[in-house]
Amino acid sequence: MSTPYPFSAIVGQQEMKQAILIAAIDPGIGGVLVMGDRGTGKSTAVRGLAALLPPMDVVAGCRYGCDPAGDHSRCRDCGAQGSLRSARKLRAPVPVVDLPLGASEDRVVGALDIERALTQGVKAFEPGLLARAHRGFLYIDEVNLLEDHLVDLLIDVAASGENIVEREGLSVRHPARFVLVGSGNPEEGDLRPQLLDRFGLSVEVKTPTDLGERIEVVKRRDAFERDAQAFVARWRKEDQRIRRRIVQARAALHDVSADDRALDRCARLCIAVGTDGLRGELTLLRAARALAAWDGAASVGDAQLRSVATSALRHRLRRNPLDDAGSTVRVERAVAEVFDA
Repeated sequence: MSTPYPFSAIVGQQEMKQAILIAAIDPGIGGVLVMGDRGTGKSTAVRGLAALLPPMDVVAGCRYGCDPAGDHSRCRDCGAQGSLRSARKLRAPVPVVDLPLGASEDRVVGALDIERALTQGVKAFEPGLLARAHRGFLYIDEVNLLEDHLVDLLIDVAASGENIVEREGLSVRHPARFVLVGSGNPEEGDLRPQLLDRFGLSVEVKTPTDLGERIEVVKRRDAFERDAQAFVARWRKEDQRIRRRIVQARAALHDVSADDRALDRCARLCIAVGTDGLRGELTLLRAARALAAWDGAASVGDAQLRSVATSALRHRLRRNPLDDAGSTVRVERAVAEVFDA
């Protein structure tokens, strides 16, 4: 198994790193979409963060990695056991599962275990990629090129948190809650609006233009490729510091308050940019609360709302034929109008 590049060693790309950290603190955000140039550290950041997250408790023997403390999201086998708090537990790393563009539907959702059917005459379910990603990250590179039938599947599962398979005489349902991370190059096409709306945060990444930053990226990557273990050891203390902050932020998340002034800011900002529905306000508030927990703040403030506004709203704007400015510029302009008024 290859050694992941340390998350703390990634140079620049602050918005992308912040969005992924927020999704790790509050997986209910809805995932992260990262669009931009190739070779800008998109997959590196996801794998690096997953590697530094603390291991999670899973029910021993469960094929879906059910949470022993989770009474509301469990597979059928664990559900039949009643309370899982006394079940034997194992510690497992947070999964990061790649969904290839050419994956078949059976590989994604799961299918009949052919080997057991032929050798034992038993109809058994072979879990797919969605089961493996439960409670972790599902990463899709070139997500804007994903086939429509897989997009439809992801939309359904992302909305319900459950994968339902009805085929070949099988009737299976199991929990499938994961942080969906998609990346791609916008020049190769747009995402379907239904899938785009399922991402909580959207980030734009660009190739760095600062000479010093480019040199530092190459220097660190070269050192990692020459001796990965030594490089990881050099950054271990910083990765551990980030891990501790994530754990503390998760514990503090539900105690972070948001007063009427923060809600007013959210609503005014969404009205100013013309978002459809109320998902924009909800995501903006939720992301700001997670960032406040990361910052160690007791309540959501303007600093957090300003910081997450662009990521939470840039992919929710209606097209305006009278305004040729990009979505990022439009959100930044609205932020200035609302917060500086």
